Amino acid sequence: MTAEALLERFGRGWRGPALAALIAFIAGLPGLLALPPLDRDESRFAEASAQMLESRDFVTPKFQDTPRFKKPVGIYWLQAAAVAAVSHVEARNIWPYRIPSILGAMLAAAACAWGAAAFLKPGASLMAGAMLGSSFLLSAEASIAATDGVLAGAVTLGMAALGRVYLAERGGPPAGRRVKALFWAGLALSILVKGPIGPMVVALTLLALMAWERRARWIAGLGWSWGLIAIAALVGPWALAITVASDGGFWGASIGGDLAPKLLRGEESHGEPPGFYLALMPLMLFPATLALPAGLVAGWRERAEPGVKFALCWLIPSWIVFEAAPTKLIHYPLPLYGALAWLIARALQAPPGRRVGWIGAGAMLIAALTFAAIGPAAVNKVAPADGMAWAIAGAVLYAAAGAAGAWLMLRARPWAALLTGGALTLAAHSLLLGVVAPSLKPLWLSNRAARALAAAGASPAEGVYPGPVTVAGYEEPSLVFLLGSGTELGDAADAAEAIAEGRPAIVEQGQTAAFQAALASDGVAARRAGEGAGLDYSNNRHDVLQIFLPASPPAAKVTP
Repeated sequence: MTAEALLERFGRGWRGPALAALIAFIAGLPGLLALPPLDRDESRFAEASAQMLESRDFVTPKFQDTPRFKKPVGIYWLQAAAVAAVSHVEARNIWPYRIPSILGAMLAAAACAWGAAAFLKPGASLMAGAMLGSSFLLSAEASIAATDGVLAGAVTLGMAALGRVYLAERGGPPAGRRVKALFWAGLALSILVKGPIGPMVVALTLLALMAWERRARWIAGLGWSWGLIAIAALVGPWALAITVASDGGFWGASIGGDLAPKLLRGEESHGEPPGFYLALMPLMLFPATLALPAGLVAGWRERAEPGVKFALCWLIPSWIVFEAAPTKLIHYPLPLYGALAWLIARALQAPPGRRVGWIGAGAMLIAALTFAAIGPAAVNKVAPADGMAWAIAGAVLYAAAGAAGAWLMLRARPWAALLTGGALTLAAHSLLLGVVAPSLKPLWLSNRAARALAAAGASPAEGVYPGPVTVAGYEEPSLVFLLGSGTELGDAADAAEAIAEGRPAIVEQGQTAAFQAALASDGVAARRAGEGAGLDYSNNRHDVLQIFLPASPPAAKVTP
């Protein structure tokens, strides 16, 4: 059975979206389970979600005592629900907080396949979802407890449903109230997770279609009356509650302090020129890079087809906005990758031309070799003694994915090329995110410090020493997440005060002299009980975090 026939068989009905979701699950799971807490955004999200569970305040997200007003509440609710369902907040394991992200990635892949099935053959629609689910960018976001995996799922669901409504008016499958309800559900979820991004993508798509076709009658049938009421019912209560709780401060911080500056200038050292996302696209979409040129050509040649037209209107206007905005992070265009997958899948329904095949094969090889170099280069720089064998194995898999995919594409077998390259890439992604990255122990400085504290018998969870732990000279949120929300981020004098009160202290090596001077001034003695050394990659600085305990052990076990 040929690769195309196999995909046609398994792409029919519910099996296509289900298999696409399974591929996204396989791609994201290794990193979800193996990566320690990341700095800085992931640990801030996870800590704020943990504090929601601890405080039972489900209105105002906080990192320690500071409200987090940059994003709406949706991601915190989802993470808190996941932790409550499969773990408990005291465990301080990061993987439960990542469950919404991998579910969002699975939803994105399934929705991509489901939407594509309205205008593509079953095999091509399955391939659209599989390409999105196995892409490097989505699989990486599936492994991180942040907003973007969930946002990708919400926007892709909404756009797939909107596309089905659009195509139903042009000879596609019927799109009744259930399809329209999924559109509004995806839009509502996107608002709860990341505010205006979902509505922006929808609005720009509708405006582009109206400008292109000079008609908009079908838009009136989306169910605006009950759809907007449903969004108001889902979003409105929290919006009102946070307005009251923050005395309006949420909106000023979210819009004036976060969104507006990103539109006006490069924030947090993330300013990049236009074309940044376009240059990264072959890497972020890998392994679908192989057929990306064919998809772009099909988008131009077949632009009169309703499905292709909708994908172009989904992709181009919002992409321009992302490229024009001064602040750029590589994951920002992820909600648009479903449109790219649709265009590539459409191109597969006809054999790509020889020139396009050569360009795709070359792009695939360049991307594969780039990924192949990442693991060994990182291990050689950060931890030469750890993980090199796995890094080389991953590099071989990436290189094999590129070579096999390119060879099959040049033999005019694009379906087999994508299946073979995709399978090898899934294995390579798993090694890179699930084995190689966790083996780079110097990168996980907070994790090493937390383990050193536990090895010294001084972890607050054990109840031997009273908490909280005071940290001097190191302020990464991952350590707060690992040690608990009460962790005190202070200076050398605060660390000495902690010792005087019988509490543990973690002191960065550069603060040792000031810490010892503060101890002497207070007439207090401390003993060094271990250390965790490594790279604070957020600051590109090598730190040594020393564990200090009171010179005299505690008289009795305390309640943690």
